[in-house]
Amino acid sequence: MSEKPRYRALFLGAGPKMHCGVGQFTRLLQETIEKLAPGAGTALTLTQTDGTIAEIWRAVGGADSVVCNFPIVAWKRVIARPLLALLFARLRRRKVVLIQHEWAGLNGIRRLTYMPALWLANTIVMFSPLVRRELADDSIMRGMVRKCVLAPLPPNIAAPAGFADSMLLHRLVAARGNGQLIVGHFGSIYPGKQPSGLLEIGAILKQRGLQPLIVYVGSFIRGTDNIEQKFYARVAELGLKGDVIVSGYVASDHEVFGLLGEIDVFCYSLAEGLTARRSSILACVQSGRPLIVTGPTLPDEFDHHPRFKELIDRGAILLVPRDADSAGYADRIVKALKRRTVPIPFDFDGWWTDVANAVRAQL
Repeated sequence: MSEKPRYRALFLGAGPKMHCGVGQFTRLLQETIEKLAPGAGTALTLTQTDGTIAEIWRAVGGADSVVCNFPIVAWKRVIARPLLALLFARLRRRKVVLIQHEWAGLNGIRRLTYMPALWLANTIVMFSPLVRRELADDSIMRGMVRKCVLAPLPPNIAAPAGFADSMLLHRLVAARGNGQLIVGHFGSIYPGKQPSGLLEIGAILKQRGLQPLIVYVGSFIRGTDNIEQKFYARVAELGLKGDVIVSGYVASDHEVFGLLGEIDVFCYSLAEGLTARRSSILACVQSGRPLIVTGPTLPDEFDHHPRFKELIDRGAILLVPRDADSAGYADRIVKALKRRTVPIPFDFDGWWTDVANAVRAQL
């Protein structure tokens, strides 16, 4: 009987049925590494029902390294099985490469569940110097910084050749035809993205007679902070009822980019400033529309990510000073709409090759 092949890397994932940004990142990373080094990796599906202890033990034993983008499903309860896989990897002397996107911005309870993964990791791949500094500032976890390496984050989705029709798309087309200014925000809606900041900017645009329609292409993240209730309460306080749309979950990239293409300008007011881990920013830029965002906290935020830095240098991403108020963002939006937008070629595969090579170097 032939011996089973030994893989260089075992990728922990939640399977193709789990539709979320974290799962999409893991799948694209594995696919890109497979293109660069055919046969180098394999995947293990872990859900609330998939992945027995014996299956996890065998799969870990068949690889040199275990790669975990933790949590393997965004904001779901698939926590125990991936942590068990990482523990088995350390017991079997396999290398653990952990991919960690956030730290201080996480809900405190979630952060507690992530701590064991960081302790078990041999290498922690991060995408932002600011997030690495947040870890260094954590009195309990600061020792983990010595394990950290930076990698360039790619976008999770690519602009497709065509767009899908939808009722919301027709609504946006009609709004633009009626002279409304469509201001957009793409991605999951949660406190770390300060979604209410855009509402305040929209209120100022409305006071100036610009007829804004604030469109959030995405859905609320369910947590313990009542983000959705607080959001709509703020909409009412600012007198924006009827001027705000939240799309909810959008099923396909074709539908997403159909909506993004009807937005006049994107705007993000971020307390932490722009960081190199914001993949939603990269999706917006592919639409060719101007994007307004708070400037980064750290001057070296993009030194490890030349592609992201180029988008800023060429004006696809327009930075607002960190001390700007809502009126300052409104001014920047008006100014951006007056300037001619020059589409920038976007090498989606090149972005993914960069991060795949960075992760491969840690295997």
